[in-house]
Amino acid sequence: MFYLVIGIYLNYMNYSGPLLEIGVEKENGKWGVTQPYFKDWTGWKSISSSDVILSVDDVPMDHLNQVKYKSKIVDANKITIMKPNGEIKDIHIKQLDVPNQFYSILLFPACYYLLTLFITIYLHFNQKNTKLTNLLILFMLTVALAYVSSGVATRLNGIGIIVNRSSMVLCLVILLHFLRDYYSFVKINWVFTNNIKFFYIFPVLSFLLACISIFYPASYNFLAQVVLVLFFILLITILSILLLSYFKYKSPQLKILLISIMIPFLPFLFLFSLPNIFFDKYILSGEASSLFLLLIPFSFIFTQLAERLFDIEYHITRLRYYVIFSSFFTLWFIVGLYWIAGEYLTKTVMSGVSIFTFISLVVLFYIKEKVDYRKRKILFSTKGDYIHQLYTAVDKIGKTIKIDNLLERFVQEVSLHLELEHVFVLTYDHNTKQFTSPVEEGLPINPMLMEDLKLGEIKRFDQVYLAFLHQDAHYKRALVLQHNNSIHLKDEELLWLELLLLYVNNFIENTKMVEELLEELKHMRQADDSQLPWLSKLLWLRFEEEKYQLAQELHDTNLQEQLHIAREVDVLVNAKDTADIQKKLAKIHKQMVTSIHDLRAYCENLKPPLLDTLGLNAALEKLIRKVIERSNFVLIYTIDRLYLEDERMNLMIYRLFQELLNNSLKHSYATTVEIHLQEMDDGFEIIYKDDGVGCNIDDIIIADSMGIQGMQERVKAFNGQFYIDTQVNEGMSIRITVKEGSDTLDYDAHSG
Repeated sequence: MFYLVIGIYLNYMNYSGPLLEIGVEKENGKWGVTQPYFKDWTGWKSISSSDVILSVDDVPMDHLNQVKYKSKIVDANKITIMKPNGEIKDIHIKQLDVPNQFYSILLFPACYYLLTLFITIYLHFNQKNTKLTNLLILFMLTVALAYVSSGVATRLNGIGIIVNRSSMVLCLVILLHFLRDYYSFVKINWVFTNNIKFFYIFPVLSFLLACISIFYPASYNFLAQVVLVLFFILLITILSILLLSYFKYKSPQLKILLISIMIPFLPFLFLFSLPNIFFDKYILSGEASSLFLLLIPFSFIFTQLAERLFDIEYHITRLRYYVIFSSFFTLWFIVGLYWIAGEYLTKTVMSGVSIFTFISLVVLFYIKEKVDYRKRKILFSTKGDYIHQLYTAVDKIGKTIKIDNLLERFVQEVSLHLELEHVFVLTYDHNTKQFTSPVEEGLPINPMLMEDLKLGEIKRFDQVYLAFLHQDAHYKRALVLQHNNSIHLKDEELLWLELLLLYVNNFIENTKMVEELLEELKHMRQADDSQLPWLSKLLWLRFEEEKYQLAQELHDTNLQEQLHIAREVDVLVNAKDTADIQKKLAKIHKQMVTSIHDLRAYCENLKPPLLDTLGLNAALEKLIRKVIERSNFVLIYTIDRLYLEDERMNLMIYRLFQELLNNSLKHSYATTVEIHLQEMDDGFEIIYKDDGVGCNIDDIIIADSMGIQGMQERVKAFNGQFYIDTQVNEGMSIRITVKEGSDTLDYDAHSG
């Protein structure tokens, strides 16, 4: 409420009158003009240095508070002057008589104030970490008040001076407080005092100095310098903390944080603050240099906090998409309006119409999105709703419990939704280089086509579409859609099919694994004459949970990108203006290629293709190359060639490497990481070491924040040993040993 009341008052004062700063001096009882005009004031020719100022806004000069602070008429709506010939003249001044003030004093502060208000409201209702987000909200609101009040303080308004000087210092204290808690949140040691409450004396002192300068105008300039010194001390403290922390821990997070704070502060520090302190002059005005400071709160959101404190990345991307469309249409509309009726409209009216049109369009896009989602089954037929079809198909296919039934249901769903009669699954044997299932006569399907088919590909030939479905060590499956040159699948249908293929590929893997487990459990039950219904239930619940997580992740990532591309294509299809269409198509093509690469990388992450084709060593080498490209540490590794009878261990080793290296990227903040895969007489050993920040072993086991429990379960499933040694700021070491041939979980031994 305080923010709303003070913000409304400050914005109103900015609109109350134009800012002039006309220099005056009293001589022989008369106030003469020393600086006859403000450079951007269009009415400067009405006043000359020989004129005498009688009153400002009907207030006599001797009673004018403005001249008590500094010898200037700061703002005025009306100035009464006396010419050398005795003529008394009233000069009326409007806001737009000083053109740049519309943007620097009126528009920008008001827009920033409203933007900050909306974002902080969103953060308040969508926060994850209450304390950190509340500090961030306070910081953003304080920065906004400091910015909006700068113009009011320049007018020598008492409330404006108090708010500006207090908030300017307070925002840095809140930032210091926020950084301390943020370091703790991301588990980085704080290199400064933890007693941050002491620094809140600084804004209180600034408040008192501002009050003194109001009651004793002669001290105005001196006390302003004192407040700038306090600001400077806090700023140097914050930058020193960030620099020291970065050079000590070499963390990428700290590097981004340092850049996002330091760069916006440099113009204010070197172009306004320091010159004003030491030379009583500035190179760039406080209003102009403070514009750079406004980037700091939002740089936190985009570079550091989006994934940590609140889920905002998707909303920002969507807002950017709507803003781009709204901006283009607003520009087009304003150009047309100016061309039709420009001579009848003022710049103020045109600007107001532009802002209103832009905001209305953005709001309309959000309303349309909500209506489309909630009423999509009424507004659109389900036949054209491919998202609805995808979820329906996945739900039906996911209810099957055998691979044969799964493939049969999959073929039925594809045939039904794409309205094709001839749809079947073709199986290719890698060893014999032949099909294991019959191919209809006349279809141009050569066994070599299956060899060339890559993950995620859908190829069209003379009479068929051939789509990659699944691959294991012995077989490759592809979906065949016969069309006889009579159909052509639309982009939306191909996207639907591609995503469904991805789901089914993982369903087959999981179903295959569950079938093997159930078969082993069946043999165990026959041998031990015991029933394990709870274990079957647990396995299926886990299976359904994995399918749900996979569907949700694909929906939130790749599918959203595909929908975005589909919208852009739809815009081009319906566009009447064909100019630059080639350039736009090239851009969309680039987005599609990027999306396909992301999808392929996601599929490779789920099931590394090199593991089955070229073996464990090739798969690990590729994984390590990817990590080296992304890392800021030196990676030392050795990989022995293993000869394991149980092929399932290869996947387990790959997942352990994947999890260990991902942890080193996300959590270690190390400068050197070592990982070694070593052959043993009856198994293998994995040794991992880093010199990073380490952690408390009890904390990570309880929270499972680094996947430790998942790795332990994988190792335990193969009767291995998992050892971990870590302490805060002393790095981490992990040793994993697995011996082949143990009979604890070797269900084949019980199957007789």
